Amino acid sequence: MTSLPDDRIIQSLLDTDFYKLTMMQAILHHYPDAEVEWAFRSRTREDLTPHLEAIRAQVRALADLRLNDAEQTFLESIPFMKPDFIRFLRLFRFNMNYVEVESEAGELVIRLRGPWLHIILFEVPLLAIVSEVRNRACYPHATVDQARDRLLEKFDWLRQEASEEELRGFKVADFGTRRRFSYAVQESIVRTMKERFPGRFVGTSNVHLARILDIKPMGTMAHEWIMAHQQLGPRLIDSQRAALECWVKEYRGALGTALTDCITMDAFLADFDLYFAKLFDGLRHDSGDPIEWANKAIAHYQRLDIDPMTRSLVFSDGLDFQRALSIYRTLNGRIKTSYGIGTQLTCDLPGVEPTNIVIKMIGCNGYPVAKISDSPGKSMCRDEAFLSYLRHVFNVPQA
Repeated sequence: MTSLPDDRIIQSLLDTDFYKLTMMQAILHHYPDAEVEWAFRSRTREDLTPHLEAIRAQVRALADLRLNDAEQTFLESIPFMKPDFIRFLRLFRFNMNYVEVESEAGELVIRLRGPWLHIILFEVPLLAIVSEVRNRACYPHATVDQARDRLLEKFDWLRQEASEEELRGFKVADFGTRRRFSYAVQESIVRTMKERFPGRFVGTSNVHLARILDIKPMGTMAHEWIMAHQQLGPRLIDSQRAALECWVKEYRGALGTALTDCITMDAFLADFDLYFAKLFDGLRHDSGDPIEWANKAIAHYQRLDIDPMTRSLVFSDGLDFQRALSIYRTLNGRIKTSYGIGTQLTCDLPGVEPTNIVIKMIGCNGYPVAKISDSPGKSMCRDEAFLSYLRHVFNVPQA
């Protein structure tokens, strides 16, 4: 058995993405008894089994995490974080009975089964653990300074490529927790972004870093929120509307960015009527061609007689500075935009090939759920019959 290293990878309950907490609060209030199942997948089919024991040791260490007084005070400063949820989070513990980390047929297998309310916080720390354990083994000589130097090169490129005037509306956030090279690299990157990119760097998805560095935590909802509603009571055809309606009920106008690609952008816009378009501040892109997607969003707002410049589009799919700047230039003056950059911020070091891993919900209340996505490679479902039925109900053609 591998002993746990002194430098634990996850050292805070808040070392996770902000949207995990916002969804967790809504689950506590609306679906406390929902049961879910999640599964791990390596999109690159990388053999991660040599790291199995080190991963297990780090996962077991999650059980020791507790919300401390300073973290509680930070959450209490966020207006829409409610007292009963913060009290619940103070009592929360990672339960190892809900997680399996195994090797099967030469592949790393991670399964999560149990109450949604108690499983939801596993996803991001598990991915960060797998990524960092793998990176420690594969790139033992990589350093934090290398990551920071690469970021400074990107700043130099940006200054040469665009003027301060042009970049006035260019807003970037860190979305890089789950596939970071390491916690130390992410902390250095976020700290450097705050110091060297003021006015352009608007926050981080990582709640712990937001607290200790005094910056804004970023995030609203993830795919799991909409996917779970496929089995949470309403007719399947009404599931997206039910997810958005419940979100509005919980947050009353706060956290108004809706995720669009759980069942493709076209299917989302069919449900995103004038009611929702007025209640939500904007939309988030996470798959498919970003400009095609943005054009559909702008046209939709125009059809609803809503000025697109009063709404925001958040881009978060595989971005780097070059791609974000290209999107910004194409859409500038048509609609407000911002850019969440993940792996290309927190796992960009010389000679390092980032891993591409995900953990996705595959079941809710004993029945399958699915994500179709606007990029076929990002879709995920274990039940082909349900996936075909979902496509039929929402009139989504086969990829």
